[in-house]
Amino acid sequence: MKGTTGTLILTVLMGKPMYGYELIKELERRSEGIFSLKEGTLYPILHAMESERLVEAYWTEADGRKRKYYRILDEGVKRLQEKKAEWLVFRRAVDSVLGEGGAIHAGTR
Repeated sequence: MKGTTGTLILTVLMGKPMYGYELIKELERRSEGIFSLKEGTLYPILHAMESERLVEAYWTEADGRKRKYYRILDEGVKRLQEKKAEWLVFRRAVDSVLGEGGAIHAGTR
């Protein structure tokens, strides 16, 4: 589904603001290594999300290092809720086709 990576990023940012590398590592951890984004993939998505006012970037300094953090905005929360609802419909339909949703009819193979 289009926009799945963005939905995953917004979901992770719901927990707390993160800087890019931290976000990459958290996605990787939560997906047990399935989602391993490169910086060249992540940053264009984050910049597009900034343009749409879904996330906001800000700089902070810790341990003598400046890092650019990203936090989800109200519009991002709204978009995430919409995308989660779309995903549930999509998942139910796929589960039904695959016979995982309990909606498969006996004798119609």
